[in-house]
Amino acid sequence: MSLTPPDNLGNPGTAPRKVTTRSLTQMKRRGERIAALTAYDYLMAVALDESGIDVILVGDSAAMVVQGRHTTVPVTLDQMLYHSQVVAKGVERALVVGDLPFMSYQVNSDDALRSAGRMVQEAMVEAVKMEGGAVIIPTVKRVVEVGIPVMGHLGLTPQSIHKFGTYKVRATEPEEAAELREDALRLQDAGAFAIVIEKVPAELAAEITESLEIPVIGIGAGGGCDGQILVSHDMLGLYTQFHPRFVRRYAELGTAMRGAFEAYVADVRDGDFPSADEAY
Repeated sequence: MSLTPPDNLGNPGTAPRKVTTRSLTQMKRRGERIAALTAYDYLMAVALDESGIDVILVGDSAAMVVQGRHTTVPVTLDQMLYHSQVVAKGVERALVVGDLPFMSYQVNSDDALRSAGRMVQEAMVEAVKMEGGAVIIPTVKRVVEVGIPVMGHLGLTPQSIHKFGTYKVRATEPEEAAELREDALRLQDAGAFAIVIEKVPAELAAEITESLEIPVIGIGAGGGCDGQILVSHDMLGLYTQFHPRFVRRYAELGTAMRGAFEAYVADVRDGDFPSADEAY
């Protein structure tokens, strides 16, 4: 973790240096891997920030892991604003990126600008993320031009799941792979500061990463990207409805939580809780 420079008295800095869009580009140039995870609430945001994470994405995956939906499509802008507000409040070091949800930016660039502006002004995120390639390039340019950083998202784009009809790997055919390469370059040229590439062949993701000057963050795209992102609830074993092969489980908190809840229920019913030491 980078530390602040010495103060005016020569004392060494102790506070962690704030991650910015510029520092992510510098990390790519230095060959330093970027670590990113999602958050949807204050306590998770605090824990992630204290861990030294570089990027916290307030993902529209909240629709699935918080709201219990089957896709990311139903989550609204107002709901994303709420989640982003409480996450941003708990973060000091990491770069906070807010997902723009389905239909908050696709209608026209004016709508997109209003949505992005609300995310930055009301929710205090430092960047927004949009899914899509060529069709959103004018929108990305417009938002970037007013000073709002944009992270792109290519490959498997969950907001388009009804179009795809499946969560299978994308860009396995030459035509779609060529389109992905072109879209990545277009997003870079439009001013995107980084791109998430989801569920594409590792070789293709590495090739695109090498071809771009901006960071590429992979999810299910192999180890050749500049960084990696996972949904926190997946890697913690909290969301167990499915387990994609690209998710490494670093804990089994779902099992631990159920065990704790069952023990509490048993203690209450048996009269073991509260004890004399836990009463006034």
